[in-house]
Amino acid sequence: MESKRINCLACKHYYITWDPKFPKGCRAHQFKTNHLPSLQVFRASGRPCLAFEKKDRLTHSSDGRRV
Repeated sequence: MESKRINCLACKHYYITWDPKFPKGCRAHQFKTNHLPSLQVFRASGRPCLAFEKKDRLTHSSDGRRV
């Protein structure tokens, strides 16, 4: 079985926290960690993160406005 690594930076549930000891967080699983949340999920369950949802990317016009 091939395991694909989940990129938390592309997930809409990923966020940066203000906690220096646990700077990365996952809103879907409601925890903070010092590693990527998907890695913590894999270590705990042995399965890839099932909460991954691709982030909607904002695009900017040439004058800097969000489109």
